[in-house]
Parts: sequence; C-alpha cells; structure tokens
Amino acid sequence: MWLFRNPEKPPSLEFDKPWRSLDWNEDKQNLLTAINIFKPRNSEVGTLRILLHGPQGAGKSSFFNSVNNALQGRITTRALAHAVETDQSFTVKCKTYKVKKDNPDSYFPFNFTDTAGMHESGGIKMDDIIKLLNGHINSGYNFNPLKRITEEDPKYNKNPTLKDRIHCLVAVLPANTISMMDDNIIRQMADVRKEARDLGIPQVIIMTKVDESCQLVKDDLTRIYTSKTIKQKMEECSVKLGIPVSCIYPVKNYHEERISDDTMDILILDALKSIINFADDNVEDQVDSD
Repeated sequence: MWLFRNPEKPPSLEFDKPWRSLDWNEDKQNLLTAINIFKPRNSEVGTLRILLHGPQGAGKSSFFNSVNNALQGRITTRALAHAVETDQSFTVKCKTYKVKKDNPDSYFPFNFTDTAGMHESGGIKMDDIIKLLNGHINSGYNFNPLKRITEEDPKYNKNPTLKDRIHCLVAVLPANTISMMDDNIIRQMADVRKEARDLGIPQVIIMTKVDESCQLVKDDLTRIYTSKTIKQKMEECSVKLGIPVSCIYPVKNYHEERISDDTMDILILDALKSIINFADDNVEDQVDSD
C-alpha cells in the first residue's frame, strides 16, 4: 500500500496581520489636513530644515518629488532625478526646495535640502555634510570632490543660527540593494549619524524601491506592512545604521506614474508627518537647552 504525503507548503511571505497599521481608506485626507495645519512651535524658526543624504541612486531627489506630488496632488519634477544608474551622482549642487501651498506665495513651514550622493569612488565628503548639518553651507553650493568649502566661499555661512541648521536628517536607502551596499558607504553614513547624534539632530530612514524588493508589494502596495521581506529589509537597515525600525519608513517613489496614487501618497505623507514632528521636537529641545 502506497502512502502519499502532501508536499510541504512553501513558507508564507506574509504575516497574518499587519505589523504596522495604516488606514488606507481614510488616512490620506487626515494626513493632508495634519500637514496643512502644521506650524512649528518656535516662532523664531519659521521653517524646519530637512537634509536628505545617502548613496548615489537611492532616490533622494525622487523622494522629494514624491513628497511634492503628494502635497500638490499632481506629478511634479522640481528636483531633477536620473533614470539610469551611473557611477556618478546626478545631483551635484546643494539645493534647498521650498514646498508651495495652494494659496499663492504661501509655503509649507518646512523645506528639503538635496545633496550629492555617496558612492565608492567619491561623492559628497563627510566634511561637507558636517557643515550642512551645522548650517554653514547655503543652497546653491556646488559639491566638488577635489576641494573643501572654505569661509571665503560666497555660499559659506560663517555664523549660522538655529534657523539655519538642519533639524532632521533623513537617510535614503534602496531596499533592493541594501544587502549589497558598499561597506565604505555604510561607514560614511554611520559617521554622519554619529555627528547628527552629537548635535541632537533626529534621524529617519526612508527606504525606497520597495516594489523592486518584494513581489507582493509590487502587486499590491497595501500589503507592505504584512510583507515579511519588507520587514526583514527594514531590520537590515536598522542593524546597518543603528536607527530603530520605528524610525524607518518604506515608500514607493513616483517613477513611471503619470497621475497621483493614493496608496503611494499615504506612505509618503505618513513618513513626512513623522519627519516634521521630529524636526519640530528638535527645535524645542535646542531652545530648552540654551
């Protein structure tokens, strides 16, 4: 008598329940309302400053564009991003972007500073990032791997105040290649993290390219917080940079879309809301410590 055994089921790629909750039906409008009415608690710092950094090709410029898309309700391309990966960063200047509100000449009380990416053969230098964190480098500075900015440079701010400094540091990492990232880049990013820590600057990771890392998520973005792959990638980011998983936000940047997408926007706006709250807390902490 033959005994037939059922083949073992392949391990599930999903958790039974989401390990981080979002209301996909209602959260977009709630998030937009919270961000639209947000005001920094300290009147002396009318605009919170957020610095984007990370490896070349991670999606820093695309993340800013995605934030702008979510807030404007349409596709925008204010930060020029490169569609093809190369060995050089497409962003070469330090550029700070203000984000417009619906009303003419009205802006959200936060901005984003985009930077040249890190890569194995060079990229932005640690010294430049430290000066950015401290508010010494103004928008428009052209990054040059062969020289360092000096006090004589017209883009150098000799006497930065609290409003000139960075209030939240956002590392942008690609989920699909986090396991293969060069050790030197990880070391540089860890050094930046330590410098930010010593300055009391809160830190967040935006984990991009989630759809290229998990087929479940590519098929249905709302399954992002049941995906075991995405959770594992977030834990890997946490181990590499020492940032808690609670401060890591997986997103799908706008890339090929021609109209806005509510599910993508919810993830992006959820991350943005935390970033501006962390930045605002930092300003309060800096004032209290003076």
